[in-house]
Amino acid sequence: MSEPTACPAARSCPDRLDATSYCDRCDVLVGLDGFHVVEVGQQGDRLLVVVESAAAVTGCGRCGAVAASRGRRDVVLVDGPCFGRPVQLVWRKRTWRCAQPLCPARSWTEQHEGVARPRALLTRRACWWAIGQLRREHASVAGIARQLGTSWRTVWRAIAPLLQEMAADQTRFADVTSLGVDEHVWHHVSTKPVQDGGRGPKELTGMVDLTRDQHGRVRARLLDLVPGRSGKVYSDWLQQRGEAFRAAVQVATLDPFHGYKNAIDDQLADATAVLDAFHVVKLGTDAVDHVRRRVQQDTLGHRGRKGDPLYGIRTILRAGAEKLTDRQRARFDRALAADERHLEVAVAWSCAQRLRAAYQHPDPGQGKQIAAAVVESFPTCPIPEIARLGRTLKQCRAAFLAYFDTGRSSNGGTEAVNGLIELHRRIARGFRNRDNYRLRMLLIAGGLTSSHP
Repeated sequence: MSEPTACPAARSCPDRLDATSYCDRCDVLVGLDGFHVVEVGQQGDRLLVVVESAAAVTGCGRCGAVAASRGRRDVVLVDGPCFGRPVQLVWRKRTWRCAQPLCPARSWTEQHEGVARPRALLTRRACWWAIGQLRREHASVAGIARQLGTSWRTVWRAIAPLLQEMAADQTRFADVTSLGVDEHVWHHVSTKPVQDGGRGPKELTGMVDLTRDQHGRVRARLLDLVPGRSGKVYSDWLQQRGEAFRAAVQVATLDPFHGYKNAIDDQLADATAVLDAFHVVKLGTDAVDHVRRRVQQDTLGHRGRKGDPLYGIRTILRAGAEKLTDRQRARFDRALAADERHLEVAVAWSCAQRLRAAYQHPDPGQGKQIAAAVVESFPTCPIPEIARLGRTLKQCRAAFLAYFDTGRSSNGGTEAVNGLIELHRRIARGFRNRDNYRLRMLLIAGGLTSSHP
């Protein structure tokens, strides 16, 4: 370990006139406004930088009298990494005492919010560097701690207050005109209540801002995560946002879950509910798969096995008709011709393709006509799985057809946010604290904003 020495650059700098002057070049390199580099050294694999503010006359904050200097004391902080090494910043803080014996101020120590918060262990720029690594580089807190040369707990305790301040800023809910909602599972252990030492409900409901910018692009910004998956959870969250927020929402997208639909009807009466296209097409694909499995059992008496005609085309049945190659089309025709009872599968597949064609039509008006015909014809289909799908779509008719009247609004941005959430849950190897989980996911999914560069 080497002790910090006077900065060689400062000693050789032609601008350094005496022992109390500073090197402007060193100050620019470290980049702390109002502070000067006085010593540089190395401690193990760490870079050690000693800085101080220039001496100046200071008055007492209580009585205004000129304060008497009590010298300086060193405070060691973790700074952002530099030149591939962790950095320790030694701040030589000035200390003073009030010369007036009756003044309640007594003594105090130099503080500077631009460098670090009072009693902080990380500099302010180290905190924002860590936040940037989490948000943009998909880093883990443990990895950030290794780069800073400190511990996971030290890093998180330093940045958590900044994240909490941003999460508490209600202006981040402004200008939301399109709102998406979806749920995801955040843990797979006991659902014991948090107050009893558990993690609470496994499912969280996430609200996402799907407002389009001036170029028509969806910004897909996570607004909040609340525990549970029900209409009441969503309704309560909307109620908490206030009347101004609810009145601004014009489009509300959702998957085919009646709980969320009921919440939208109750709290967003002026908004247009839109059933997500992906989930609707998936319902059609699932219906075809259920028909295939049922016919498989009826014809062969067992689940699909290698060599069975229908089992051999199970993936083809999930594809769009326009994407099938000649070879796949031939396999498809042979499988259906193997037994006349396979006709049900062919009919179900054609129904799913018709549903898919409504969304794929380049003209929204024509697509809406196809979708309306689907709603009218599917419930009377003799195939029970298709009839059940038709009844589901008929119950959500308005939300189903609204897709074609709202510029093809969908819940795709919400699914994209869920993808980011899944990625960071894997990076963190899971979470035990729901509050920490919420802050992390709001950060990485754009739900937190700050004026800090």
